[in-house]
Amino acid sequence: MSALDTLERDLILAAGAMVALAGALLLVRIWRGPSMLDRAVALDVVAALITAGIGVKAAWDRDPFYIPVMLVLAFLGFTGSVGIARFIAVRDRPRPAPPKGDRR
Repeated sequence: MSALDTLERDLILAAGAMVALAGALLLVRIWRGPSMLDRAVALDVVAALITAGIGVKAAWDRDPFYIPVMLVLAFLGFTGSVGIARFIAVRDRPRPAPPKGDRR
């Protein structure tokens, strides 16, 4: 095993460790997120994190089979985020202020 292979293996292991750490921190954000928007953003990051984990797996196995899977997951994550953002935008739309002379 050459030094380059050792470096590559160590970098892939470091990437896997960072994905695992990010997943743990993400679970904390989903659990404690003070607002719905925080949780929605965290769920969007879950899709990106799963995609990154699959990328680490593909690099470890040196198998390009996972690349289309990563693309589909990224697309689904994007469309899910856009859907959640539209839902939150409609729900949190500010209401018009009542006229000043109206005292109801």
